[in-house]
Amino acid sequence: MRRIVTLLLLATVLMAPFTVNAKEAAADTASSDLNFKEIVLEHIGDSYWWHIVTTKSGKEIVVHLPVIVRSKSTGGHCFSSSHIMHGAEYQGFSIAVDGKHKGKIVEKQPDGTLVKPLDISITKTALGLMFNALVVIIIIMIPSLWYRRHTKLEDTPHGFAGIIEWLIVSILDGVIKPCVGPHYRKFAPFLLTLFFFIFISNILGLIPLFPAGANVTGNIAITFVLALAAFIAINIFGTKEHYKSIFWPDVPIFLKAPLPIMQIIEFMGMLTKPFALMVRLFANIMAGHSIILIITCIIFATVKSGAAVNTTMTGISLFLMVFMNILELLVAFIQAYVFTMLTSLFIGFAQGEEEGTKPKRTKKIITNNLKN
Repeated sequence: MRRIVTLLLLATVLMAPFTVNAKEAAADTASSDLNFKEIVLEHIGDSYWWHIVTTKSGKEIVVHLPVIVRSKSTGGHCFSSSHIMHGAEYQGFSIAVDGKHKGKIVEKQPDGTLVKPLDISITKTALGLMFNALVVIIIIMIPSLWYRRHTKLEDTPHGFAGIIEWLIVSILDGVIKPCVGPHYRKFAPFLLTLFFFIFISNILGLIPLFPAGANVTGNIAITFVLALAAFIAINIFGTKEHYKSIFWPDVPIFLKAPLPIMQIIEFMGMLTKPFALMVRLFANIMAGHSIILIITCIIFATVKSGAAVNTTMTGISLFLMVFMNILELLVAFIQAYVFTMLTSLFIGFAQGEEEGTKPKRTKKIITNNLKN
């Protein structure tokens, strides 16, 4: 019961900034219509600045990020994103408001055409990525530093260090070791890093307070890189049995020669595995953030319906937001767990069966995880 109350209080605290912003903006809704689609897309998308809050006086509190671009004609440029906010143009650069480069920095040519330069700016997602990585490093260093200070074997960590050690051991013994097989040790650092980075990023994405709140794992570019790392770990370190099963599988000869039917199927399987990892994580996290934002927009949408309706719908929205945040806390762990489990499983399959068949326990764990 105490855990449930703690989660409710935590979710309420996390949603407090959303609630305050909604009430402040609701006063202005009576005189202007809001584009809720744009609001949702703006919050889950990337940007060249980090909007924190808009005060009652209409002043925007924004963290301006560095814009780093290279033009083919004028060379490199580095300046603050404050110069290109609200449709402004600076040194020939601006943010496209429509077209295929909408939301991205473009350069205006002498003939009036807009060209996209080489853009390596520090965006909101990039800054969130750096912050999340720093948090992961700090979290992992806590039990590491504890063991540096306590060299006796009978010593066991307590508090936060003990929780992190328990989580590491649980993922290592419950997922990585049975799924990867005998060679799990060389893949354990990579897989544990995957788990903690995704888990921490999912959690921090639920906190709408700077420097947390960036939709990192809900950005398909980030999940693409994670899936690419998994693809490299699966195939670069695969054994000869793994590649034999792809290019010369153990099937009747007419299925693999003269037409390479099975080879094509197996090769496509190499690509669909990381693709499934990428889409699964991206879709689940983005959907969760979108639902929370849509529920928040109910407060705005019912302002013109009268005080009674708006008050009722505000209460319902707050209840649903708390419920969704509690659910998203669970999803944050599940998605990190599933991504790590499937990556471990694919790596285990790529290791072949050099030391006998895979343990029966592996199949049991995989079956139970897939059912759940």
